[in-house]
Amino acid sequence: MLDQTVAFLSQYGYAMVFALMAVESSFIPFPSEVVMIPAGFMAARGELSSAALAVLAGVLGSLAGAFVNYYLALWVGRAFLEKYGKYFFIKPEPLAEACRIFNRYGAATTFVCRLVPVVRQLISIPAGIARMRILPFTFFTALGAGIWSAILCAIGFALGKSAGDITYAELLERGKAMVHHHLPTVIIAAAVCVAAYYLVHKAAAKCFSK
Repeated sequence: MLDQTVAFLSQYGYAMVFALMAVESSFIPFPSEVVMIPAGFMAARGELSSAALAVLAGVLGSLAGAFVNYYLALWVGRAFLEKYGKYFFIKPEPLAEACRIFNRYGAATTFVCRLVPVVRQLISIPAGIARMRILPFTFFTALGAGIWSAILCAIGFALGKSAGDITYAELLERGKAMVHHHLPTVIIAAAVCVAAYYLVHKAAAKCFSK
């Protein structure tokens, strides 16, 4: 799969980054690391012209896939997905966990959970079930997807600049190790940002209500 992905990226460039990240962000299981880390690596080696454009394509693709999940859930509802979700690669346990997280912590989970494996692809579904307003959904999803795509692309870019001859399998292995090492810090920072957002929003609401 990795060699095929790299071949597609080499041939179709940013369009393939968009397409594969759309797949990754939908209900179809596909790891974003396989796309964005090689994209950053190829940008560092000059095989793609810009790491920034790769991140942009990744964010737009993630949004497209998230919209598929959102509108699917909005249209068919939770009961349908719990009964027939297995035919869409949606397992009951992860779906229930995503709904529990969303119902407990609210709309901003669509931002934080974009950084969390497994839940990342599914968090758009409870947002659709709850009929979350589309503008906040788009904003929080794009923000989370942007940070995630930028992290992966930056890792690939750094390895492309520092590593000598390296296979894409070795690249992915090193990249995943770096992600695993730094991911808890990123998630905590995202949660702090969300908490600060809600505190400021609450304080502002009180001021204007007086």
